[in-house]
Amino acid sequence: MKKDRGYRKGNIPENAKRVFEGKIFDVYQWEQKLYDGSTAIFERITRPDTIVVFPILPDGRILLVEDSQPDREPILTAPSGRIEEGETPEEAARRELQEETGWTPGSLETFYEVKPFLKLDWMIYVFVGRDCKQTSRLNPDAGEKIQPHPVTFDELIELAVKGEVRGEGFTERVLRAKLDPAKMAELKKRLLG
Repeated sequence: MKKDRGYRKGNIPENAKRVFEGKIFDVYQWEQKLYDGSTAIFERITRPDTIVVFPILPDGRILLVEDSQPDREPILTAPSGRIEEGETPEEAARRELQEETGWTPGSLETFYEVKPFLKLDWMIYVFVGRDCKQTSRLNPDAGEKIQPHPVTFDELIELAVKGEVRGEGFTERVLRAKLDPAKMAELKKRLLG
């Protein structure tokens, strides 16, 4: 099993065997005792955890990016990426934000965490980047084209409602907030401070 996730406990048993090792995804299997006393083979897919950062610019706008990669259409998203071996989620968030935008957060605040799928050992750590300063040019990976796309809070909400901004767990939070003005005020405060 991967040992690079010291910041959380994985949900794959110690006796699991890796039966497939990919570039991003691995598959593990193990024998599991069932309620009637019999056993069955269970399996789970694992992948590196990821981070998402909603950076707040000095003018109060939120910096999204239009992210294009060779295997899919461009998407509008908050800066995001994989946590590399040995990194904490916070370290990965700082690195990815710097690479994808050239901005550095003065501080990171946990926004939320989400585990999108039960059978996939994968966590997404979502942060708000506060006191951001532009410290360099963006430096994306060879397999991505990134275009900065700053938006106001209201524009971000409208994009999420229309399904035009990608973000695991974010759209659901926005839709719930649209039904309750107190939740919308809380969401705005969590993002903008």
